[in-house]
Amino acid sequence: MTHPTVETLPANASKAKIMAIINRDGAVILKDVLTPQEIAQLKSEVDPYVQATPEGRDDFTGRFTTRTGALVARSPMCRNLIMNPQVRAAADDLLLPNCQRYQLHLTQVIRIKPGQKEQPIHRDRWAWGKYLQGVEPQLNTIWAVTDFTQENGATQVVPGSTEWPDDRTAKPKEIGYAEMSAGSVLIYTGSVFHGGGANKSKADRAGINITYTLGWLRQEENQYLSCPPDVAKTLDPELQALIGYSMGSYALGYFTPPLPPGEGPEVVPPEFALGATEDGAGFGSAEMLEAVATSTPLPSQTDA
Repeated sequence: MTHPTVETLPANASKAKIMAIINRDGAVILKDVLTPQEIAQLKSEVDPYVQATPEGRDDFTGRFTTRTGALVARSPMCRNLIMNPQVRAAADDLLLPNCQRYQLHLTQVIRIKPGQKEQPIHRDRWAWGKYLQGVEPQLNTIWAVTDFTQENGATQVVPGSTEWPDDRTAKPKEIGYAEMSAGSVLIYTGSVFHGGGANKSKADRAGINITYTLGWLRQEENQYLSCPPDVAKTLDPELQALIGYSMGSYALGYFTPPLPPGEGPEVVPPEFALGATEDGAGFGSAEMLEAVATSTPLPSQTDA
């Protein structure tokens, strides 16, 4: 049987080429973005946690699959993946038309072991049920830690399925496979139908799922608990903002420190939890208020 191709671009492909394929197919592969040395470092940082992770308890998460999270707190190399300029540029293009600021949605090492069956084909946007219509809520990546082949469980992707109705079932001939070398990355939208592949080989298939979503939606992985303030305060400010320690809109995300009467400010942005002073305590910035008033996104978060 002939399967559709998940198109592959070189690691240095332009945003225009990347977005042209994403807008057409819903998914694209960038080849060999990471060096062998970076892959080795990545493995050394996450493997102890992966080996200690139990397998899934149902057919969707995978009974021979492990899913390991909290990667911002656990892996410096994963922080680099999150901040990858080409991926961020694609996220800017796809998400910023519908929000003032987007955020990190989840981080997860997905290890598919031998014997794992195909995951049911689905849309990642169903994390919010099927209530959200007419807007693309997320951009996803799967970074290949090992080679991805059809035999070892390469991600199933249905190119061109982003506009399908939710109840349409993909036929086998419509399903492609994200076959790629270790260090490559699959970039795909929340609307494209896809699923983990079946591992018919004798070795694990490992990938790192990093996802970005609109700043006004709830994150799938609760970053405030996975990366609490005592860890987040050690990170680069741009990454702090991306995981949620910033206002998602002018009045979206503030908090009140639970202090005795008169001993603290009443309304502060999330940065206050990381040690920011109370000077300027209140909702978001004047720039953010203007963005809300005019329904325009904030300036691009990347230079790419």
